[in-house]
Amino acid sequence: MIRLEDFVSGHFEAAYRYRYFVPSKINQEWIWSSPSLNRQLEKAAIKLGELNSYARLVPSIDLFIQLHVAKEAVISSRIEGTQTRIDEALLPLESIDRERRDDWQEVNNYILALNQAIFEMESLPLSSRLLRNTHARLMQGVRGEQKQPGEFRQSQNWIGGNSLANAVFITPSHVLLPELMSDLEQFLHNDEIFVPDLIRIAIAHYQFETIHPFLDGNGRIGRLLITLFLVNTGILDRPLLYLSMYFEKNRGLYYDKLSAVRTSNDMHRWISYFLEGIAETAALGVTSLKVVLSLKERLENQIEREFGRRNLVGKKLLYGLFKVPTITVEKAMQITGLSFKAANDLVLLFKETGVLIEQTGQTRNRVFVFEEYLKAFEH
Repeated sequence: MIRLEDFVSGHFEAAYRYRYFVPSKINQEWIWSSPSLNRQLEKAAIKLGELNSYARLVPSIDLFIQLHVAKEAVISSRIEGTQTRIDEALLPLESIDRERRDDWQEVNNYILALNQAIFEMESLPLSSRLLRNTHARLMQGVRGEQKQPGEFRQSQNWIGGNSLANAVFITPSHVLLPELMSDLEQFLHNDEIFVPDLIRIAIAHYQFETIHPFLDGNGRIGRLLITLFLVNTGILDRPLLYLSMYFEKNRGLYYDKLSAVRTSNDMHRWISYFLEGIAETAALGVTSLKVVLSLKERLENQIEREFGRRNLVGKKLLYGLFKVPTITVEKAMQITGLSFKAANDLVLLFKETGVLIEQTGQTRNRVFVFEEYLKAFEH
């Protein structure tokens, strides 16, 4: 049993000319005496319940899932240094400037990796194997693809600095990874201990980032782990909550909270910060869903009033835009089944009514953006 207030985060061990950190095992019962932490836990659970309940009431929730994922991919990748915007992430590769294609690929790999992980959890537990599969997809064909994608590292790595000599933090030796990752995996699934799920994933995220089991991509996989856990445990029916925006808005604070656990054994403040992020992000998720539903209802009514005989095909295109809010005339043809001329006329009608904005300024290969929908996900 671990008492939160007495938690010792680990110890350092000596290697050749450096010392690496060995985190304490976490697969035990955790207890605490803080009423404030209990209040935060209750608030976060209520907000997650509201998000899940609201999503269940939305008959077309699948329309919104993809953009939530795209937004998460953009923000999580931005933390790692990419510059792709959400509207760019939804464009085809050939529409992206060549100098920005690497960033585009990293963001789209994130989208594919998350979708793959959600699918694989139907037959695989949330495990080291699933995380390695997700990592392999994340790193495919991008910077870091030479750093053992899909495999735990077999050498020492570090965080910050250019080398072990000036590193901010030196992670556990690779020889300890099997033991540490096994402990983490058991903790995620241990039904014989009572640890509330939100406390469990807060501790697990800290532990994963401290172990840093991959040579590259640890931050993105560690943030994905949170969402995968919430879906895997049934707290959320769908992957509708991501903490990357909360972490990214004050990146220094996020790293400080993680670091304080290692340097000062301060797991309490890390969990408090994490629970605050859950509650805040879940509330924002509900707000976004309300905005999008209102937008959908308003545009459906507008199409019924103004599109005449193109009412039904107009709604078909609208629902397609909720899935993919950047579109070409060729894509509109696929969604609606119309000829090129009819699809082009429909897209231009959407442009004239202000639903779509033409992005390229060209007369050929035009790309149109459902900008009002994208704005619902900006904050």
